[in-house]
Amino acid sequence: MTTPRDLLITTLDVASSHLPEQGDLSLALAGGELIDLLNARAAGLDGDRVVPDGSGAVDDHLLNEASAALARQAPYESVEDWLWRRGRGLAAVYLAALKSEGEITWRRRSRWAPFGSSRAVLTDTPARRSARERRTSDEPVLASLGTAIGIRDQERRQDQRDQRLESPPDVADEAVETVLATVHNAVRDLEAERQRRSIEDAAFDNIWRGQ
Repeated sequence: MTTPRDLLITTLDVASSHLPEQGDLSLALAGGELIDLLNARAAGLDGDRVVPDGSGAVDDHLLNEASAALARQAPYESVEDWLWRRGRGLAAVYLAALKSEGEITWRRRSRWAPFGSSRAVLTDTPARRSARERRTSDEPVLASLGTAIGIRDQERRQDQRDQRLESPPDVADEAVETVLATVHNAVRDLEAERQRRSIEDAAFDNIWRGQ
């Protein structure tokens, strides 16, 4: 399994009742893809620039799509630009992939729920067990991506005794650390933009009401 798949399965496993914002999740998935490409030597970093590397190969069709989407000409693309471009709508892409592979099913919340009100339910598969093992072992990359989208906060609320969840473990690889830091910054920037728009919308509503 790949990091993005493990992250999405973990998200559905831990936060099925309160999923992260799709934009946040999409950014984290794009970061997971890039980390897998770095580890497979299908890409490298030159500073904060993502440089394609033909010496590596990946055995996953979505990672192959990610590899093919890398900018091929200098000055190449920054990690931040990659996250925003590749991440657009990526959560829906991975959800569709997991559904087609039998990893999840869609279930109506209740027979009285409005049309389209459904949730993704994980099936008991080796992929789910593998992702759970990676999560419970506190593997640094998955832990950091989970922190970025609030999954570890939800785990901590579920078990206040688990002190491991206070902060993700350190990552030894500098390039991977760069990607993770950029994911965290991008998610924070997206949340700040949501808050700004919310304030502007509230101000507009007040003006409309004459307040």
